Amino acid sequence: MKKWIILLAIVLPLGLVGQTIQGNIGNSNGEPLIGANVYWLGTKVQTATDVEGQFTIQVVENSRLVASYIGYQADTLDVKPNTNTVTFTLREDNVLEAVVVQGKQDAIIISNINPIKTQQITQTSLKQAACCDLAGCFGGQSSVQPHTTNVITNSKELRILGLSGVYNQVLINGLPMIRGLSYTYGISSIPGTMVDKISISMGANSVLQGYESISGQVNVETKKPRNTDRLLFNAYLNSFMEKQVNLNYAFKTGDWQSLAAFHAVQPADRIDRDEDNFLDVPLLTRYSFTNTWNYGNPNEWGWNSQIGIRWLNEERIGGQTNFTSEDRGSTSIYGQYVQLHQPELWTKTGYRWDDVHNLIVSFSGFQQGQDAYFGTVHYDAQQTSLYAKAQYEYTYAERQVLKTGLSFRYLNLQEKIGLENDVLNRTYAGDYQQREVIPGFFAENTLFLLEDKLTWLAGIRGDHHNDFGFQLTPRTLLKYNLSERTVLRANVGFGWRTVNLFSENIGLFASSRDLIIADDLAPEKAWNYGVNLTRKFGEDKLSGYLSLDYYRTDFSNQIFPDYDTDPRKAFVRNFTGESVSNGLQAELLLNFGPSLSWKNGFTYLDVYQVVEGEKNPLPFTARYHLLSNLNWQPTAKNYHLDLNVHWYGKQRLPNTASNPVDFQRPDFSTPYAVVNAQFTYNFKRMEWYAGCENIFDFRQRRPILSWENPFGPHFDTATVWGPTRGREFYVGVRYTLEKATK
Repeated sequence: MKKWIILLAIVLPLGLVGQTIQGNIGNSNGEPLIGANVYWLGTKVQTATDVEGQFTIQVVENSRLVASYIGYQADTLDVKPNTNTVTFTLREDNVLEAVVVQGKQDAIIISNINPIKTQQITQTSLKQAACCDLAGCFGGQSSVQPHTTNVITNSKELRILGLSGVYNQVLINGLPMIRGLSYTYGISSIPGTMVDKISISMGANSVLQGYESISGQVNVETKKPRNTDRLLFNAYLNSFMEKQVNLNYAFKTGDWQSLAAFHAVQPADRIDRDEDNFLDVPLLTRYSFTNTWNYGNPNEWGWNSQIGIRWLNEERIGGQTNFTSEDRGSTSIYGQYVQLHQPELWTKTGYRWDDVHNLIVSFSGFQQGQDAYFGTVHYDAQQTSLYAKAQYEYTYAERQVLKTGLSFRYLNLQEKIGLENDVLNRTYAGDYQQREVIPGFFAENTLFLLEDKLTWLAGIRGDHHNDFGFQLTPRTLLKYNLSERTVLRANVGFGWRTVNLFSENIGLFASSRDLIIADDLAPEKAWNYGVNLTRKFGEDKLSGYLSLDYYRTDFSNQIFPDYDTDPRKAFVRNFTGESVSNGLQAELLLNFGPSLSWKNGFTYLDVYQVVEGEKNPLPFTARYHLLSNLNWQPTAKNYHLDLNVHWYGKQRLPNTASNPVDFQRPDFSTPYAVVNAQFTYNFKRMEWYAGCENIFDFRQRRPILSWENPFGPHFDTATVWGPTRGREFYVGVRYTLEKATK
């Protein structure tokens, strides 16, 4: 019944029509102007652009459309009858240069135009912390929580709604580059200096990028050659003596614009503050080179193209303090060693005939090789991943938009697990292969109704998996403008995904547990329902927003390793019983003029399975999370101070009651808080920044169970629930030149 209701919601909008015009506003460099004012001359009909510089406005006949933005010259267009879309390119006004310099973009922006509730992390937020890699870019918001999956090598995932990171879709420039083998270390491999902005949406959303986003979607837009600094140099050093260097250079050759970027990380010192003979910080060595090329503008008529390549090489060493790469696989010195390399390519090419017809063809692919040792477990894996999509966009009937197309996914993952020197008689050694061929089609329609107060986005896609057959994915979203500044959204949708067992649960290798695969694993499937209310308010002296969210996820099949049945084993099986995630979130942002902003967030998560009639909370999920950010930047001064506080409630831990007393852990963790601060001083082209993460030095001491005997039967890293590296000081410098192209 649910599917038929949503299918009806998709077909119905095709017959409905609204009287609106869509447009976008940018500057001469092609950068979107966020919050630009758009209005009909001589009327009170007006709106503002969203985080992509786009707007929708009700049609007013016999009038002229005006676009204005502080620091730019206003522009006026005569809109002809039956026009569907318009584009403004505003020129900078030198007279207002001083005002522009003092202006500050909000750190987190929520669009009132997008039917999907989307939070955008801007450059302002990315500079309020070190943001050495993508995993460190989320400290100023509540929706996404980085979570450590293996404390010894410091692998991380991004969680939304309290669910494992596998249930949200991480996109790079709108393409699925983080999947399979790249899931384990992929988000840590993207340097913060290459991130332009990050868009976060919770719950089921658009079907254009695929079927996997059950709990949400994170889209990382990397810096583009035409709207970034000509030269960026960034150097970073922390108190563990880990070093990082980044160099970006943008240039223009004929009609093509290019950005070349080099990224390097050198390892920290060998530090063991807990005196448990295990390194507090893994030794990381990483080199990557990225080159992107742009041609044309996707918002203008004619051809446009984007091409990107990246090469990544990385080595991680963790474990006992005297472990080196020469000891990998040793039975006397415990350590973990990971060596990976990954070349990748992506491209988007489009042709826009006019304001009505647009075609975009996208392709991405990467090949990753990974050779790793987790104690005596040898994990050798190779993956080839390909993705292609052709998308046709048709703007019809006064700017209603229908997007249709075809997609294709290919995955070939080969894994070899060796346990030659294992003394624990674990049973999961062998060769594993996962091969997926998934062609698909999709359609998504956007409607604007009730004099542009109601936006209706409805989408459906069908995909055929070579092993699991045809899967249908319907989704629909509604946005209603209760007033000019108050927006109500609701969404419902279905999502599914296949499991990459070992790469997505790398922590299973980092313990003495045996892995028992009890079922033929079927795709995970879930419905997600959500509602959001956003209220923006205020003028110059006090402004901000209040955002309230509630999301519920109901799984019909979920695969979550069972750590409770036997502390010496992890069982993996299909769970078709009741499995639910309820997430409630509230955020309040207050801007006290241009100099001071204060943001507070509250998150409540209820994530559980019902087993034999009893509600069983899933481990490693804090039911309560509080966030407070304070950002102070005095007007016309060259410095700013940024402070954020995270408080986490207790988390349920895996059951260790059947272990000997010395190897038992509490059923729940203790609540804790982490306080971070950064001070930044700006020169003309240079920024110096210094900060401290975890100021009060909270850490979970000796987090590894049975650390004294890492080759024994009770060794386990699956009881890590909090920070383990303690207080971290850092210093850094950024040097930039002017924008790359004009």
